[in-house]
Amino acid sequence: MIQPGIYDTDLDQSSANHEPLSPISFLRRAAEVYPDRVAVVHGPVLYTYAELYQRCRRLASALTNLGIVAGDTVAVLAPNIPAHLEAHFGVPMTGAVLNTINTRLDASAIAFILDHGEAKVLLVDPELSDIARAALEESGRNIFVVDIDDALAPDADPIGKIFYEAFLGSGDPNYVCPTIADEWQAISLCYTSGTTGNPKGVVTHHRGAYLNAIGNMMAWGMTPNPVYLWTLPMFHCNGWCFPWTITALCGTHVCLRKVDPEAIYTLMKTEGVTHFCGAPTVLNMLVNAPGEQRAGLQSGIKAMTAGAAPPAAVIETMEGMGIAITHTYGLTEVYGPCVVCAWHDEWDDLPMDQQAMLKARQGVRYSVVEGLEVMDPETMESVPTDGKTIGEVMFRGNVVMKGYLKNPRATQESLKGGWFHSGDLAVKHPDGYVEIRDRSKDIIISGGENISTIEVESTLFKHPAVLEAAVVAKPDDHWGETPCAFVTLKAGQSVTEDEIIAFCRENMAKFKVPRAVVFDDLPKTSTGKIQKFVLRERAKILGSS
Repeated sequence: MIQPGIYDTDLDQSSANHEPLSPISFLRRAAEVYPDRVAVVHGPVLYTYAELYQRCRRLASALTNLGIVAGDTVAVLAPNIPAHLEAHFGVPMTGAVLNTINTRLDASAIAFILDHGEAKVLLVDPELSDIARAALEESGRNIFVVDIDDALAPDADPIGKIFYEAFLGSGDPNYVCPTIADEWQAISLCYTSGTTGNPKGVVTHHRGAYLNAIGNMMAWGMTPNPVYLWTLPMFHCNGWCFPWTITALCGTHVCLRKVDPEAIYTLMKTEGVTHFCGAPTVLNMLVNAPGEQRAGLQSGIKAMTAGAAPPAAVIETMEGMGIAITHTYGLTEVYGPCVVCAWHDEWDDLPMDQQAMLKARQGVRYSVVEGLEVMDPETMESVPTDGKTIGEVMFRGNVVMKGYLKNPRATQESLKGGWFHSGDLAVKHPDGYVEIRDRSKDIIISGGENISTIEVESTLFKHPAVLEAAVVAKPDDHWGETPCAFVTLKAGQSVTEDEIIAFCRENMAKFKVPRAVVFDDLPKTSTGKIQKFVLRERAKILGSS
């Protein structure tokens, strides 16, 4: 028990020394300090920070005029365009909760999200009008729909009651944002991928968003005024908190409607891009783009990637192009990336292949994360730091979600023992760095031996003909299950199943070698993650071998 001391007398806690943390404060400061700096680039459209702040205040005012109050849900269905960025400030300015919806979901999934999150307003991009219309018909909710009139969008029939620019015009540019009463107040609702059943709604708060936005700066060594290219979907964990991070640094948001290597390379050169984020599949697309697209690229660009470990070959190639890779790891429940493979200067002297292997590790906790451990989920004891013993990755601290919306059981299960249980399996190396081995459901148990699909995939990526690879379990009458590889080849390349299997035998233990290789395009989510649940179903059809 803490004994009373000389500091526990009449010291006051008031508005003068305690202001709830919220990332919306970043925009106000940017507009005050750098009002004329370019905040947003979208084709020919440019907004300064003074203009961006005014537009966000207009949005907040217009929503308030509709009757939106603290705790209401405002949904957005749009690609990476200015309106989507503005919603990350304008919606929480009212105290409402921003629900950014995955643009590649089907109508039924979108309808479920609108109903479950009780959305009162929906901002829709013209490109997504048809799917939104179908979702609204299935939903049956009385939702006020605003059509985003983006000049770069394809023509589509409006489905709402007003266009976005007119909606902003109805708002007050001098709107005064009410004080956030509690930094634990919800700021965002993001839905996880529903691979089995309906997705879960992850509720995050102002404090966590503020802190992880700062954590991004520290982990990436960011300095003021970056030029950030929006290759990462803003709907994915609120763009990993980068709408707030880049604004806090008074940087420039370069919008991009669609991930396309040619467009990415063009914008990198013409806009002087300094930073971008993306899943390993995005990096792979850039590595394998035609040489004429990559020609003339400036050096010093920084890329942050997260998710499955990027193949060492991809990291090595990107570094050779002058793009520095920072590998991070996280989940929607922890605001996106909050673990980083923090680099050591002495590693610069290692051969490039060894550097790439080190960079492929997930790493250590962000400075804003209080706890990161690899633990036995049954005993809740930390695994040895031997780089071999597998446990579950767990988190605790201010950047852990409030919980799952309307799902107390799932919330309690995920937060049991005072830690957030990620479901990811990993080892912890002697230097304290965490390395993911697999999702708990993706690990292959063959004849009693645990096989990491990530390890097998990394070997497949070393084959010169392989563009993409994913490994899942295939039923086996004798072993229980064995690895099955799904492979996409590079353009113009030809290789047989036997040749791939022979290559694997030369580079890994025999029991880990895939028993079957299927050549096909890999199904992906909108964030570039490979949909292994689809591949598992395909593997089941193949049967035992």
